[in-house]
Amino acid sequence: MTSERFLGKGWTLALGEAGAYATPDDIPDHAETIAAPVPGTVASALRQAGRFDVGASLALEDLDAWYRCTLDEPAGDALLRFAGLATIAEVYLNGALILTSESMFEAHDVPVTLHGKDRLAICFRAIGPHLAKTGPRARWRPRMMRAQGLRLIRTTALGFMPGWCPDVVAVGPWRTISILRPQAEPVDFTIRTAFGDDGTGVLTVSFAASDETPGLRLICDGRESTFAHSAGRMSAELHLPDIAPWWPRTHGEPVLHDVILAHGNDRRRIGRTGFRRITVDRGADGRSFAVLVNGERVFCRGAVWMTADIVALTGARADYAPWLNLAAEAGMNMIRIPGVAVYETPDFFGLCDELGLLVWQDLMFANFDYPANDHALMIHVKSEVEQFLSRTSASPSLAILCGGSEMFQQGAMMGLPERTWKSAFATEFLAGLCAEQRADVPYVDNSPSGGALPFSANAGVTHFYGVGAYRRPLEDARRANVRFAAECLAFSSVPDAETLERHLPVPPSCDPRWKARVPRDAGASWDFEDVRDHYIGDLYEIDPARLRHEDPEHYLALSRAATAEVMEATFAEWRRPVSGCNGALVWTLQDLLPGAGWGVIDATGRRKSTWHALKRAFRPVTVILSDEGTNGLDVHVVNDGPLQRDLVVTLSCLRDGRQSVVSGTTTVTLDARQGRTMAATDLFGAFFDTTYAYRFGPPSHDVTVARLADAQSGAILSEAFHFPLGRANAFHEARLEVNLVAEEVGWVLQMQTDRLAQSVAINVAGFRPAENGFHLAPGLVKRVALLPVTDSVPQARPGAPAAADGADILGGAATSSPPTGSVSTLGSRHSVRF
Repeated sequence: MTSERFLGKGWTLALGEAGAYATPDDIPDHAETIAAPVPGTVASALRQAGRFDVGASLALEDLDAWYRCTLDEPAGDALLRFAGLATIAEVYLNGALILTSESMFEAHDVPVTLHGKDRLAICFRAIGPHLAKTGPRARWRPRMMRAQGLRLIRTTALGFMPGWCPDVVAVGPWRTISILRPQAEPVDFTIRTAFGDDGTGVLTVSFAASDETPGLRLICDGRESTFAHSAGRMSAELHLPDIAPWWPRTHGEPVLHDVILAHGNDRRRIGRTGFRRITVDRGADGRSFAVLVNGERVFCRGAVWMTADIVALTGARADYAPWLNLAAEAGMNMIRIPGVAVYETPDFFGLCDELGLLVWQDLMFANFDYPANDHALMIHVKSEVEQFLSRTSASPSLAILCGGSEMFQQGAMMGLPERTWKSAFATEFLAGLCAEQRADVPYVDNSPSGGALPFSANAGVTHFYGVGAYRRPLEDARRANVRFAAECLAFSSVPDAETLERHLPVPPSCDPRWKARVPRDAGASWDFEDVRDHYIGDLYEIDPARLRHEDPEHYLALSRAATAEVMEATFAEWRRPVSGCNGALVWTLQDLLPGAGWGVIDATGRRKSTWHALKRAFRPVTVILSDEGTNGLDVHVVNDGPLQRDLVVTLSCLRDGRQSVVSGTTTVTLDARQGRTMAATDLFGAFFDTTYAYRFGPPSHDVTVARLADAQSGAILSEAFHFPLGRANAFHEARLEVNLVAEEVGWVLQMQTDRLAQSVAINVAGFRPAENGFHLAPGLVKRVALLPVTDSVPQARPGAPAAADGADILGGAATSSPPTGSVSTLGSRHSVRF
């Protein structure tokens, strides 16, 4: 039994040419050093010293990095624990080599004898020479990676993907270093759960112990069992009939239970866990992919995670919290960690447990043809997977394990046969490792996979960019028959004006600094701004290239609106009760640098227009409109929540955005996790050409508005809009009335309009609107809370953790000074001040 103390202070960093110093004793006294945070990276140490520009990174893979400190520890036997060393590392104690590490993703325990004032040094050798080595011949080579040798080294792809992320190479002790001493308290518990069809939870806890501790008890939910000693471990199993289960946040409560170790009157909480049962339904034909939690089908919606900080690769709760809270606030219920990123810490999964966010976890393999017959490499792979699964064994949020990202797709797109690209490395070796330790978590061979070709959208798991990169019409979201999109809808999404003014104050028309922040695929003749421009032209019937030069502000406004509209419309299509789609995850959750990146949250932690669009699209209780051509307009009502809902649906067709030409109302009662579809004519009581499909004469209306209200309170829960003539033909010079009201909860904007106002944008310094970018129809007073933004989290800087705008969700003091700002719409060049 041991206690653990973290060694985070007193470290210095010295950089040198590759191979300049063989041992720490060779480093001259006059060598330049800087203070270094641990855990951290060379890049984060240089940033702390004011010597690192994330946009113009150093070639860190070509340098040796020496971390040194003097341990202020008493003499005696101890265990040094290195939770993660990136990547080729040598560890010295008092000048003697005690460890070599060749994997960023493995932890190491090293028994040592300390003598007092011991010297600990870690050399991170330049990985450039290792990347240049050749291994077994690869059957395909991914263009997106700038170093093909990555397939032979267990390190992250972050920093090696031009056009995707900045060239910040992970070097250094990126995870904690600690010292463990023999004590009375045990550590390193293995906590596992199971949840049966009958509602019984099973909790199993074990830990290493050389001797038995009589009378040791396991307690959970007020019930207990006794530990027994066997084969060097203390173990206990507790059966918990009728235990409250864990649910994703959209479908119920993410209930967590304390796991308590008791001995006599002493009690110690050793963890928290939840009880859930996760399965995958592939349908009668084997081509579907639906996640079931506790027997209920869940439409998974969310985004793909990159990292909380591209420079430091931070892993503390405070680093994750701003991002994951924003994901939860947007109504997401799943986060995917892709194979191009890193394994996150238990703090990440602990937050997802609390927030009710399912986690799709790729193992850290992507695109390459990995040499499965390299025995030494496979030993590292086995260790990293087993260690990761052990660290996360108590987390109910871990929902899907996947053998990696786009390995199958890369080979298939090269024209290789299935026997070549569908490797046993993913289908057998990795699958077997996952099954041994987490049989309760479904395994997917690779993302994408499941169809005749791995990237086929109509079977299994796909990466869907028909709407998006491939510039297909919005209807392709239905035509492709997507079953589950582990990635989709990548756009160069423009941040708000305040982020651009602070961090990228350049025009979007010709400045290379703007283009440098726009994502692109290596070797492609286009970038993701071209994709966005395509949909600006498609939705608003305007030439974006010309507009960008002639009216850059209006161009940026249309850019924000277009990406938001496409995302909202696509998810509306997929969330219809009759849709065959069971989930979709947007690429990506956050930007890595300030600019028009893929993220729905910018690099400073501020919400983009696409975040607001997803918040509308992801409501658990919502109304959706779908154009069914000559079959008319369908109205879909969805209740993903755990309670029955009594609802009122109102439908109105408006001429010139203001005059109702036909309307109808109906009441709907939906059971928990139920949806219903009805024709618009059922609400109207007679035929009406809502989609303008028959074209008997001139069009009678330019927008249809659906509102969903709670039957008891009358509160508006959701709205949906359909534009039979297109969005550009529904622009109006709306007369907005805006009032700023002080209420107990804070400042609130009350808004109403005389006719349809599209993509209403609220701009206010020092505050953020709870909603933004929404359409506003007449007949309703819209109330939008203005929430104060504080500086209680780290200041915004390129590549840094989420900054000021994420703070209000963690708690921020309101101000008594009334905010000032403006409200604008796409249909008018005039704004209303408040």
